[in-house]
Amino acid sequence: MRAVAFVGYKKSGKTTTVEAVARILKERNYRVAVAKSMHANFDRDGSDTWRFSQVADSVLVRASDTDALLFRAKDVNALLSMVNADFLLLEGFKSIKHVPKVICARSEEEVRELNDGLAIAVSGVIASKGTAEIDGLPVVDATKEPEKLADIVEKRAFMLPNIDCGLCGFNCAEMARMIVSGEKTVKDCVVLSQKPKVTVKIDGQVLPMKDWVQELVEKTIKGMLSAMKGYREGRKIEIVIKED
Repeated sequence: MRAVAFVGYKKSGKTTTVEAVARILKERNYRVAVAKSMHANFDRDGSDTWRFSQVADSVLVRASDTDALLFRAKDVNALLSMVNADFLLLEGFKSIKHVPKVICARSEEEVRELNDGLAIAVSGVIASKGTAEIDGLPVVDATKEPEKLADIVEKRAFMLPNIDCGLCGFNCAEMARMIVSGEKTVKDCVVLSQKPKVTVKIDGQVLPMKDWVQELVEKTIKGMLSAMKGYREGRKIEIVIKED
């Protein structure tokens, strides 16, 4: 899954920009997901769903206009792991550091304030003023040229694991900035490019493991199974553990 965060201050045109890009990507037959960062409580205290959430791990809601799954993710990785799509468009999430960003702004000053080295384009209100470029970043009016902005997203979107494993010699924020600048590519991320010898999944999600952890798991399991009848070296081993 590839991702881009659309960041900007209030009334900068984020929602309009995300909507325009999502529409074009859908027309190109991609599966598109949108995540929105809200600064208010989504589930108000005292409501039925709030009461259910106090006693349940997750709450499913079916309404006349939409369906929803309500749950509390322990961190942004857990939140984004719930998404199954080709492209994830994040509205907000200014603090996120492992995906590229489209800055939606009202002025050049806002662009410079928000550019943390992860920007790949500028859009939003400022794009209607006719400016073609700001500090080397292309300025695209998503209301007039959504295809052009979607082209940039399609070409440059990515999402690093955000686990700071250090296998590449950098943390994910540093690697993301180098990918955006062209110094590195996604293939330089060891976790994404390397096919692991040992894979552990928890509720369907892969648990990232460093090489030495994979080796420890492999040797421990093979050591225990080697004395058992039916075990053969070189065969694929599958273990499923279900908790009560």
